[in-house]
Amino acid sequence: MIGYVIKNYNTQFQTTSMIQQIKIIRTKKQYYDYCNLLETLVTSNKKKDKDDIELLTLLIKKWDEENLPIIDNDPIKLIQALMDVNSLKSIDLAKILEVNKSTVSRILNYQKGLSKKSIRILAEHFAIDQEALNKPYKLKSELNKKFKNASLMNSVKNMKRVKHSV
Repeated sequence: MIGYVIKNYNTQFQTTSMIQQIKIIRTKKQYYDYCNLLETLVTSNKKKDKDDIELLTLLIKKWDEENLPIIDNDPIKLIQALMDVNSLKSIDLAKILEVNKSTVSRILNYQKGLSKKSIRILAEHFAIDQEALNKPYKLKSELNKKFKNASLMNSVKNMKRVKHSV
């Protein structure tokens, strides 16, 4: 089979023989190498690569299922998992989003919703679909903090402070 030139995780180039080199993914480096190879094959758009594309897709999917946390429709948990996988801290996320650390803290603590701009930036940075971050989730608010089971969704609300008379 023809050898392919792939860009390695450490930015060096190497030629691989597909039959001899493809094995079950065991390391992060191998995972990134296979992702790069898959991208190369998909963009080449050659019919002869179809089997290799399917094989790499299966191996990458298997590694993802075994090594990435399962996230259930909660964009904040997804962001936290992506931060964990990529060894990012709040300050790193603040730099990515071009906001201050307190804004990131409020987002991660369910006190502030994600803006459209933030969703676009995060989706592009982590190479994920924007829809994964554009799902409703419950926010905590100072206004409803004292009420049991009270919450807001991550949409814009016009709320006025109401004085309660007791």
